[in-house]
Amino acid sequence: MFVSVSWAAAAVIGGVAAPLAVPAVLGAVGFTSVGIAAGSYAAGWMSAAAIANGGGVAAGSLVAIGQSVGMAGLSTGVTAALGGAGAAASGAVAAILI
Repeated sequence: MFVSVSWAAAAVIGGVAAPLAVPAVLGAVGFTSVGIAAGSYAAGWMSAAAIANGGGVAAGSLVAIGQSVGMAGLSTGVTAALGGAGAAASGAVAAILI
């Protein structure tokens, strides 16, 4: 099977961009390294999760995971998985479009 340079470049770009984008997006919505930013989307999600859970945020919930990533960053395994997924997705899109 022939692999074009542009397809391979798209896969590399996606593999690098995906692990960088997730923490940036989480920070933008309010999951910061010092906690959930007051008045942010994350604060609203945390409030809704706490109300739905009887006053606390459940461990393992999306809010808890978002805050964990916001404070500590991504683990090596998750970074690798996001890189692989980003490379596969962008490579697949490029293969279709190119």
